[in-house]
Amino acid sequence: MIIKEIIVVEGRDDTTAIKRAVDADTIETNGSAVHMSVLEKIRHAQEKRGVIVLTDPDYPGQRIRQIVQEYVPGCKHAFIDRKDALRKNGKGLGVEHASPHTIREALKHAHTMMEAPVEQVSKKELIEAGLIGGPKAKARRELLGKRLNIGYSNGKQLYNRILMFQISNEEFVREMSRILQEEQDD
Repeated sequence: MIIKEIIVVEGRDDTTAIKRAVDADTIETNGSAVHMSVLEKIRHAQEKRGVIVLTDPDYPGQRIRQIVQEYVPGCKHAFIDRKDALRKNGKGLGVEHASPHTIREALKHAHTMMEAPVEQVSKKELIEAGLIGGPKAKARRELLGKRLNIGYSNGKQLYNRILMFQISNEEFVREMSRILQEEQDD
């Protein structure tokens, strides 16, 4: 699988994992304190070939996404679930631990964040669906993030991602119905 866009990752081990999975070029941020010269490289890459941001599913990874999105709007974002990014012994989390299949799937489902999102799903709907607060909220958010290919997030981040990725109310309701039905079947 050849990827036209340049993939932004956190470090050298992530680049190695990407190259095992696909034929692609990468830009490494070398941590969450993204240097201005790296942001300029990402901006240039976006202008020439496009960019996909694929960072670790943790706080520093989210911080890098936000920095890149603010400085270089219009990049695509790919997400890997936490469980798919864990080292086999459970100690360590990152893109470098994901399987080639997981990386390919994440890249296939990359989304572009929208600059001026149109509200489609309300916070009230997230609360009513049991995604914010309640005993099953975290598990439901995890499943919904996976099904919508927007990654796991807390309630506030979920709302923002739904807006940024322009998830339709219809798509939200369909996936939540499936999740609730699966809970009843268990």
